[in-house]
Amino acid sequence: MRQHVPIRLGMVGGGAGAMIGNVHRIAARLDNRFRLLAGALSSTAEKAAASAAEAGIARSYDDFHEMARAEAARPDGIEAVAICTPNHLHFPVARAFLAQGIHVICDKPMTATLEQGRELAELARGSDALFVLTHNYSAYPQIRQARAMIARGDLGRLRLVQVEYAQDWLTEESRSKQAEWRGDPARAGAGGVIGDIGTHAFQLARFVTGMRPERIAADLSSFVPGRRLDDNAHVLMRYANGAKGMLWVSQVAPGTENGLKLRVYGDKAGLEWAHETPETLWFTRFGQPAQKLRRAGPGTAPGLDRLSRVPPGHPEGYLEGFGNLYAEAAEAIRARQAGRPLPGHLALPGIEDGLEGLCFIDACLRSHARDAAFVEVMP
Repeated sequence: MRQHVPIRLGMVGGGAGAMIGNVHRIAARLDNRFRLLAGALSSTAEKAAASAAEAGIARSYDDFHEMARAEAARPDGIEAVAICTPNHLHFPVARAFLAQGIHVICDKPMTATLEQGRELAELARGSDALFVLTHNYSAYPQIRQARAMIARGDLGRLRLVQVEYAQDWLTEESRSKQAEWRGDPARAGAGGVIGDIGTHAFQLARFVTGMRPERIAADLSSFVPGRRLDDNAHVLMRYANGAKGMLWVSQVAPGTENGLKLRVYGDKAGLEWAHETPETLWFTRFGQPAQKLRRAGPGTAPGLDRLSRVPPGHPEGYLEGFGNLYAEAAEAIRARQAGRPLPGHLALPGIEDGLEGLCFIDACLRSHARDAAFVEVMP
């Protein structure tokens, strides 16, 4: 068995009370490809130190700038950093670590504003360090299966793209830590649900189909009184090849938990996938019975077995998908450090995905300001 030397990892944000920080920590150690050694996990020294101690992190910092400088100066300093902060900190944190040549694994959206995103993209393109964006749903085996099937023409010419991501946790006013910063434009950015889970839905459809909409029309709503950012969005999408799409995202849909769904239809066949049954991909040729394609089962595209850790019938899901992203990030980092091209089987979301997500948010806001008129999705 091939032995991997774990990549020395740091983390910014993700301290006590932050769900996503623990997800990153689990995903990073799932395949023994990373070792978490340093962190600036919270905004105060006391909370940062307590969170680091709870997570077993040896070196705790009060400030991410100090962390970037100090770790870059150490012979055993971190090689990569995970950014698990609210959106407004993504840009300054990523900038600080890229400037030190430290690889970045960042939560989405890439930055709080499109202007910041463009500046970060220039920095990343000029750096030897990699930038990875954690659109983790794109690392699910059956999502990769759908992508492979569309790429080889199994659906024929694509006509329809339907994607939705519905939750109910913000149906009423909430003062929880997670809700509080997501409702603050200064920390979340100008988009509410479109930035939080809309970027996931947009990237998933883009990743699987290979198509980016040229024009969109967005109707944004803030149903909860006093809420400053959108909590529901209906978006029409038009593609260059004549295909049409619809994207619905909501955090005020009672009875839904994490209802991410994707349906794609061509002139020969259709595909359907749902996050709450992630190991199943339904494929239906026109006029034929539906086929139930299971993770690592018959019909799996070549090379995708590497994304499964246990045999079919032993459920894998959210954490494993996140782990796949981290495993691919580790491969990419080691290849970059060795001066080798990135392995061709990798499909890591990065800077360009981040920019497209920010352009999607920007287009939604511009369309909504024009009473849901169609606008171009600017590159």
